[in-house]
Parts: sequence; structure tokens; C-alpha cells
Amino acid sequence: MQPRQDRSTALFTLATEVPAAILARMLGVHIKVAVQWQQASGGDWAAYAADVANRNPQQPRSEGP
Repeated sequence: MQPRQDRSTALFTLATEVPAAILARMLGVHIKVAVQWQQASGGDWAAYAADVANRNPQQPRSEGP
């Protein structure tokens, strides 16, 4: 796993165990971000997958050799 994947896994795990308000305060993130993490980690994977699919890629993929 890459460090970014490890971080995401840890955040999603924490989001399943801590209320969004506490999560936001502990990590210094906006409450809306904490709520989104909770929704994503709570099994609403259809909405999460749609959100990921709609994001702009940070780096363009090269297709082919």
C-alpha cells in the first residue's frame, strides 16, 4: 500500500468509530468533510464511487505503451 492509501484507510476506519463533530475537531477539518468521510465509510459505496468517478484526475493517465 502507498502512504496515501494507508492514510485514507485510517481516516475511514476512524470515521466509523467517532461522531463527525468530534472527528472534525480532532483532525482540524471542516464538519462537512468529516460527514462525507462518515458517509463513505458507512457503506454508502454507490455515492462514494460516483463522487470518485466525478473527480478531476490529478495526473493524466497515459494510455497504451
